[in-house]
Amino acid sequence: MKTASPSALVPERDSAGHSAWLTISLCFIVAVLEGIDFQAPGIAAPGMAQAFAMDKLQMGWVLSAGILGLLPGALCGGWLADRIGRKWVLIGSVALFGIFSIATAHAWDLPSLLGARLLTGAGLGAALPNLIALCSEAAGERLRGIAVSMMYCGVPLGAAMAALVSIAGVSADWTLVYYVGGLLPLLVLPLLAIWLPESAVFLARRRERRSPAQQAPAVAVTQGLFKDGNAAPTLLLWLAYFFTLMVVYMLISWLPSLLVGQGFSHTQTGWVMFALQIGALVGTLMLGVLMNRLRPLAISALIYLGLLCALAGLGLAEAFASMLLAGFAAGLFATGGQGVLYALAPLFYRTEVRATGVGSAVAVGRLGAMSGPLVAGKMLALGTGAAGVMLASAPGLVAAGLAVYWLFHRRHQV
Repeated sequence: MKTASPSALVPERDSAGHSAWLTISLCFIVAVLEGIDFQAPGIAAPGMAQAFAMDKLQMGWVLSAGILGLLPGALCGGWLADRIGRKWVLIGSVALFGIFSIATAHAWDLPSLLGARLLTGAGLGAALPNLIALCSEAAGERLRGIAVSMMYCGVPLGAAMAALVSIAGVSADWTLVYYVGGLLPLLVLPLLAIWLPESAVFLARRRERRSPAQQAPAVAVTQGLFKDGNAAPTLLLWLAYFFTLMVVYMLISWLPSLLVGQGFSHTQTGWVMFALQIGALVGTLMLGVLMNRLRPLAISALIYLGLLCALAGLGLAEAFASMLLAGFAAGLFATGGQGVLYALAPLFYRTEVRATGVGSAVAVGRLGAMSGPLVAGKMLALGTGAAGVMLASAPGLVAAGLAVYWLFHRRHQV
């Protein structure tokens, strides 16, 4: 039976404290900036389409380019972080999405706009697995889930701030949101370089690998995702990420259009989207606390039955007040449930493959993010209406709920 070396255990136990809170706070700031950038295309889309004389198909390509960039960004960001460290890969990622957010505002034609959005997405995608790895390793085993949830609630908070910009009508100049989304990350870079500590767990592992007594034959990091009993958790994480993010991005992409089609005004639509992001903020914190306190069946049922009920409400609600409530519930269970998945994934991987494992799950989730708007568009083309769009997501959510139940059940047995 193998025993862990002391240097592998001490950093996670001793990392709670000032250094841990500093890491979580700085990662939270980056998550807020990610939330602003995630919401920016929805705010800028009308003005951008007019400025470049784009039809709906071309606008769809522009919106999809940012999502497409998230996939290779997440894979490469996680892979690099397990080799050279989390801190500097995160700093490079923030610089990347900051620079190319500003470049989006300076695009001169459709190809340059697509390129800027693709590279912005790559930076956003590379940042997320590093944020998760840094927070989970700083907090240690006992507080890992709560720490990741606290960090990730910055994403819906940033998106809610962007939604308020839309409600206030400040988005007349579509480039403004991209200047804000680009300059703020660049201003944060010096703070990260000076104050953000590298993961103590990662540094300890790197020292071990350099020690002659600990040297072993090199093994591909990606093999660690499927060896030593990791194959089933990896595949189930991928399944849960895929279908949960499919619903999250289906809501972000199509809900405003569905609401307008149901007779709600643009201002009312903005408030529903704001309610969705506030629900996401509350859900990320609430479910992050409950994930370690409820039984596996209870937490998985709460998330996915709650999400199914919220989607039914969005498809059937007619009054504005009930739509606000349904939007809040959808954000609470969809984005809040995704926050639980972000906190769950690091628990199944060793330090040397943790960022790669999280990055692979995030990348597969982005495939779901890309398919969600397509599924919704197909259902609308078939004339199913809002209720049909919501119903189409039900089988995937049931599969995701079963996967999450199995993952939590396995963690409780360890």
